[in-house]
Amino acid sequence: MKDIIVIVGPTGIGKTKLSIELAIRLDAEIINGDSVSIYKDLDIGSAKPTIEEREGIPHHLIDIREVDEDYTVFDYQRDVRQKIDEITLRNKRVIIVGGTGLYIKAGLYNYTFTEGTTYNQYEDMTNEEILNRIKKFKVTETPDVNNRKRLVRLLNKVENNEDLTHNKDELLYNIKTIGLTTPREVLYERINKRVDIMLNNGLLDEINKLKDKYKNSRILNSGIGYKEFYDYLYNNKSLEEVVEEIKQNSRRFAKRQYTFFKHQFDTTWFDVDLENFDNTINEVLEFIEK
Repeated sequence: MKDIIVIVGPTGIGKTKLSIELAIRLDAEIINGDSVSIYKDLDIGSAKPTIEEREGIPHHLIDIREVDEDYTVFDYQRDVRQKIDEITLRNKRVIIVGGTGLYIKAGLYNYTFTEGTTYNQYEDMTNEEILNRIKKFKVTETPDVNNRKRLVRLLNKVENNEDLTHNKDELLYNIKTIGLTTPREVLYERINKRVDIMLNNGLLDEINKLKDKYKNSRILNSGIGYKEFYDYLYNNKSLEEVVEEIKQNSRRFAKRQYTFFKHQFDTTWFDVDLENFDNTINEVLEFIEK
């Protein structure tokens, strides 16, 4: 089986930076594992690495869809496996990095999908948002709003008509999963600061350029950092309220990411050294090369 390095963890913790530094040292290419970075023009809100930040390292599955095009976990599974084959044929190592756990797991494990079905990105959505979407289908019985697993399963069924079966223990590759972590209060502070930086870097301008052309885009109406602006643009919510909502949703999402990667992957966790990131890089390199 092919060897894959997987870097996971909550939003805003340094996954992208680590992946690029490892790729430089290991002669690797990087495959995106974030569902929003798939789309063109969603640059600031997705914290997509810029061309300069990529340091000349090839990045795959970034900017491959227009904002109004659908892209499903079925598509990602197909594409990521193809990219793994292509990269290994070039005798390069493969690094997958991102926070969309469902996409990454579907690509690496023996998940089977019914062709033509869709499996949308729900990780960015709150339980209440999922329940409200279910109710649009006039479902007679709905799960408790706190039962996220059942909510997602039902929404998949009514919205996407999906048939998903898998053997969660059957890996298709040899993987080393690296998880980045830091104390919660430190992470939340980084997330809040990151949102402020996005605003300063032009997030509102990015959204204004997209809002009329792609008003009904699914990803714009579901992705954190984008969906919150709907009420600002159309329902008179203040910018301050929107920014706080993005921060809150990002913190909640980070918590869900931790839960997913702790339970769904055999992850080796590393405390990020924020004062000297080289220490983290060296610790991870030592783990990879064991």
